[in-house]
Amino acid sequence: MLEYAGIGGFIILVLNIWAIVSIIGSGASTGSKVLWTLLVLVLPVIGFIVWLIAGPKSSRVAI
Repeated sequence: MLEYAGIGGFIILVLNIWAIVSIIGSGASTGSKVLWTLLVLVLPVIGFIVWLIAGPKSSRVAI
């Protein structure tokens, strides 16, 4: 397994937490939310990038 160290690992952790919070707050189905969350948890870097490109977006409206 690939290990992350130092500031790089912290940045990945913060980005993954942000992704999971956004996934949970999205309007996607429960099954979809579970699959996206598992992807981000199992493959932290690749999962985050895939979520960023194709994942469900948050239902909050930015003003």
